[in-house]
Amino acid sequence: IQRSMYARKSEGKELRRGRSLDNRTVSSSFGRGSTTIIFTLKNEVGGLIKALKLFQEKHVNLIHIESRKSKRRNSDFEIFVDCHTDHEQFKELTELLRKHTDIDGTPFISQVCVCLDCVSDVPGVPWFPKKISDLDLCANRVLMYGSELDADHPGFKDNIYRKRRQYFSDLAVNYKHGEPIPRVDYTAEEVRTWGVVFRELHKLYPSHACREYLKNLPLLTKYCKYSEDNIPQLEDVSHFLKECSGFIIRPVAGYLSPRDFLAGLAFRVFHCTQYVRHSSEPLYTPEPDTCHELLGHVPLLAEPSFAQFSQELGLASLGASDDDVNKLATCYFFTVEFGLCKQDGRLRAYGAGLLSSVSELQHALSSSANILPFDPTVTCNQECMITTFQHVYYVADSFEEAKNKMREFAKTLRRPFTIRYDPYTQSVDVLEDTNNINSMVKDIRHELDIVEDALNRLSKKLQSV
Repeated sequence: IQRSMYARKSEGKELRRGRSLDNRTVSSSFGRGSTTIIFTLKNEVGGLIKALKLFQEKHVNLIHIESRKSKRRNSDFEIFVDCHTDHEQFKELTELLRKHTDIDGTPFISQVCVCLDCVSDVPGVPWFPKKISDLDLCANRVLMYGSELDADHPGFKDNIYRKRRQYFSDLAVNYKHGEPIPRVDYTAEEVRTWGVVFRELHKLYPSHACREYLKNLPLLTKYCKYSEDNIPQLEDVSHFLKECSGFIIRPVAGYLSPRDFLAGLAFRVFHCTQYVRHSSEPLYTPEPDTCHELLGHVPLLAEPSFAQFSQELGLASLGASDDDVNKLATCYFFTVEFGLCKQDGRLRAYGAGLLSSVSELQHALSSSANILPFDPTVTCNQECMITTFQHVYYVADSFEEAKNKMREFAKTLRRPFTIRYDPYTQSVDVLEDTNNINSMVKDIRHELDIVEDALNRLSKKLQSV
């Protein structure tokens, strides 16, 4: 299981907030047609038989079954099932299982977790989503901090907070692509916690945040009701991002693996938590909460150049090896989470982990920080610090420069094909034969015709003046 990149700060217990994308991934049997599903079963007579009938109904071949007492509820059992399935069977089965989590108010299956996906369409290549709706198949593979909390979590002994976290987890798990994101009535305590974080960070933004961040933050205040006494709704934020850069928000219950999180970026989907950190320590959280997401990430996801940079990181990960995904995840960590850029002769922060952490934002722009030029071939091997400030921060002259360097780096990854994103269908095409490539060439020629026509019209207009 992947470890968190979130940790306490030695001074003031403040968090260095970075997306959980480290160098440890969950091993899988992608490409062999094997799927692993874990679901929680109510302890009742005939419950397992009813559940297994769902597999039989979809003609799924079972390979291995295990059961154990649930760590969350003593009355429940967790069922581990290994099976052979194709893509369509897999999708139908997971939908059927989740349908049985709420039947007449008396569900016999309480939670479904898909651990490994179905067989890849490309032999020897890890499965990856081909269209945006395929994210339904991997968005709930939460590795850490969904509804369960570790013993050192500030809210571990707070039963009211744990119940609240279960509520947010259920919202995310039940979400499907295309649905409106459920609106949340945040409690007064949650709003107060958000307000503390909001006020402390806004003291630093004018002198520490990049100009793109500062440009978009007032727009979020205007259109999404960002304020110290109001937590924005993800549905409103998603609509705003869609109009600005084409990105949308998808609620998530907790940590995703690097592969699954990056896959979302490929389709301009940002997996976003909806819960608020525990009120006892407003400047600390062991996981990405809505304060980190909405204050750290969202303002720059509204910037088209940054949105494209994020998407290209995601596209490079589709079908890549575990080793290459780790390299991309590390580059993500030191750019999107902890990146610096140069503006007007001064350093500015664009990384969300910095822009949502008071102490590390100050440190990264101080004379004591070790700062190097961003170079993906070097950055991808840098150690991501967990319990301290980063040993080094990487600076780019602009998002465009960082994007161009990542494009060249992506060409060195060991993947037997190239991926092309189709914004009209929100799907990806695998360019691995002449037919796919010829189709792309036709599209490019059409775009060039439009450019040529525009230039000709402009030339005639200038000549007539």
